[in-house]
Amino acid sequence: MRRFAFTLVAALWPLLASAEVSVTDDTGATVALKQPARRIVTLAPHLAETLFAAGAGDRLVGTVDYSDYPDAAKKVPRVGGYSRVDLEAVIALKPDLIIAWYSGNAPANVEKLRGFGFPVYVSQPDRIEDVAREIERIGRLAGTSQAADAAAENFRARLDGLRREYEKKARVRTFYQIWKQPLSTVGGRQIISSVIRLCGGENVFGDLQALAPVVSVEAVVSTDPEAIVASGMGEARPEWLDDWKRWPAITAVARNNLFFVPPELIQRHTPRLLDGAEVLCRHLQSARDRRAK
Repeated sequence: MRRFAFTLVAALWPLLASAEVSVTDDTGATVALKQPARRIVTLAPHLAETLFAAGAGDRLVGTVDYSDYPDAAKKVPRVGGYSRVDLEAVIALKPDLIIAWYSGNAPANVEKLRGFGFPVYVSQPDRIEDVAREIERIGRLAGTSQAADAAAENFRARLDGLRREYEKKARVRTFYQIWKQPLSTVGGRQIISSVIRLCGGENVFGDLQALAPVVSVEAVVSTDPEAIVASGMGEARPEWLDDWKRWPAITAVARNNLFFVPPELIQRHTPRLLDGAEVLCRHLQSARDRRAK
């Protein structure tokens, strides 16, 4: 029976591979393809990474600047940056699917590409749980569901493990700093807030609706965070994180809870977000451990 089933699937595979696929994107729009996409352009670095995670990296024919993971993504032709997409370069690649970033790409550019007749899937995972769903959807569009579903399942298993480990931990009031000038953080709807909650933290600006609100130093001081976490732009801990030492009354400063998480691990909506979560969770546990000292 098993051999018969295998033979049947093998016989039907050419038909399955060319079957119409349809998914709903994060804006509620339906994206329908007559067959799985073979030429895909992604308009954000994390989207290129997610495409590879879904087992469809070989379908990527164009992406934007800073698409640097995995290494194979570095070799893919560029179509500008996520905030300044070169539409002519995208059109020249003749994609049969474009994957866009809702909060990063200009809506006008997305509509222009749709107007040219290109199917556009718009992505906006706002919670850490959404990453697995995104992998599955992209895998379905690319015809790589087997690899994508396995990657999504692995992501969920890791996520559940972290949740079990930290869900009952004491809350740590956390200020997450994206940048110094302007002083910017993350609001409650931003995916990093979801990571903070996963680790048993509480975003001190979680009541703000903007994804990346600008705040004042006085506002940060008044919230008295127990931990201050910075990401910056590179692999090294940003020097400006130590600027908070000017305010020794802040609990995070008094207890030396000034932490760094590499931005590529926590500021991209990809499976590596769990790597960043593990780093952040360890930092917040350090903050708990220092309460008794």
